[in-house]
Amino acid sequence: MCGERERGGRPVCVFDSGAGGLNLLYECASRLRHTSFCYFADNYNVPYGSLPAGRIRSLVSGIFEEISSLNPLAAVVACNTATAVCISRLRARYSFPIIGIQPAVKQAVKTEGECLVLATPATLSSPSFAALCASFGKGRVRAAACPALAGYIEEHIFEYPRLDVARFLPEGRPSSVVLGCTHYVFAKKSIAEHYGCATFDGISGTVDHLCTLCGKEDKNSLFNQKISFFGGDFNKNSKIYSMLSDINNK
Repeated sequence: MCGERERGGRPVCVFDSGAGGLNLLYECASRLRHTSFCYFADNYNVPYGSLPAGRIRSLVSGIFEEISSLNPLAAVVACNTATAVCISRLRARYSFPIIGIQPAVKQAVKTEGECLVLATPATLSSPSFAALCASFGKGRVRAAACPALAGYIEEHIFEYPRLDVARFLPEGRPSSVVLGCTHYVFAKKSIAEHYGCATFDGISGTVDHLCTLCGKEDKNSLFNQKISFFGGDFNKNSKIYSMLSDINNK
């Protein structure tokens, strides 16, 4: 658990392949105002979900060398694909805590009927996803790859919250839908309206995990929190984060 002095002096680093993890960053920063955050992205190689596993590991390894140089309090992998492919290797290599994100299958299957998981090809083909479904899926999970969806959202991100992604979605009438990519969360309203059912993502569970690690939430702190952006198109990511802040604070 993090001490107060540690939390003020060392950042939490959040990594995503592109802009998708900014949803998670915003929630982390909102709940832990006594902690500064550094956001690392790789927008010029996004989306990761259709890349070979070896290429994903190589890209993530290079970024985590940069993250390690900051001596972070913790790191959050906000990319479901990178979590599925790389998290075990990252935890074996680095001594600081590393939190990943997984599709919210455990929460979604509490709803009776079919649970449709939308994710990238790399996430759905990973052993970690197979293990997740075996442990919590109750035999009711249908997985559908959406190879073009993350890239579309990355390119049209400034249309949020009016993103229309219906043409990228598989047919079906599920009882619940899991968004297995943080990019998809930007289109959560559109996806929920398309299927007409409860829609889940892994953001709240990941933020809860970070809050537990860091000891408590700081919703009313006077600490001068800093949010910094590294890698990829950091100007774009900074603008998107400001957009999220403006929309959520209206």
